[in-house]
Amino acid sequence: MTRIHSVAAFTDNYIWVLENGDNTALVVDPGDAAPVEAALLARGLSLSAILITHHHFDHVGGLEALKQAHGCAVYGPANPAIQGIDHRLSGAQQQRIGAYDFEILAVPGHTLDHIAYFHAGNANHPGSLLFCGDTLFAGGCGRIFEGDAAMMHASLQRLAALPEHTQVFCGHEYTLANLAFARAADPSNRALDKRVEDAQALRAAGTPTLPSTLGLEQATNPFLRCARPELQAALPEEALAAGGRDDPVATFAALRAWKDRF
Repeated sequence: MTRIHSVAAFTDNYIWVLENGDNTALVVDPGDAAPVEAALLARGLSLSAILITHHHFDHVGGLEALKQAHGCAVYGPANPAIQGIDHRLSGAQQQRIGAYDFEILAVPGHTLDHIAYFHAGNANHPGSLLFCGDTLFAGGCGRIFEGDAAMMHASLQRLAALPEHTQVFCGHEYTLANLAFARAADPSNRALDKRVEDAQALRAAGTPTLPSTLGLEQATNPFLRCARPELQAALPEEALAAGGRDDPVATFAALRAWKDRF
């Protein structure tokens, strides 16, 4: 059975530890080495590889210390600014890492170098898994720092096309704030009410709201629902800077700008 552990870092980051099944593990986006070391020690695991989604410090800050301590391989974007990467990956590439078979997806927008790791399942680790960094969040999406709205929308649509049972592991615990915005943007969506209740209960118990699933995101995440007429109708006219209500990219741009000031 696939065992994946969340490791809290900073104020709201999640680092993901994936057990291979042989007392070794992979770690995704280790912004801080100390909590990763504690998690490995608690579970009797050694680190075999590091996976990086993008260059922001809260996702790479622990890379060099962990690599030095464990001598493990590091996989990440083809961005020379990220020091310590041994295997530089690009979109549409297949990569076996540990016991997992990943498809590498280019998902620029939050940053230009952003990639995601999709595991469709294999004999050792059945079930679809997506490690998407700061591109797709539970109930939301990342800010656009280096790309543009069309680029980010295309990246999100690429992820939304994956199987709906795919478990979604993103980089931050932003769910409650994202769902508050989702309710404002998509007020007729009754599926949001149940999701908010569930997320509030999890956080009250000190439990992560992740992983999500792509099916749940497609039903409740406004940034994946930009072609839905009920969501387009909810946008104020002045929010649509270009394109009109029947243009999903214009809807996405308006949503992202609204969320930035929400």
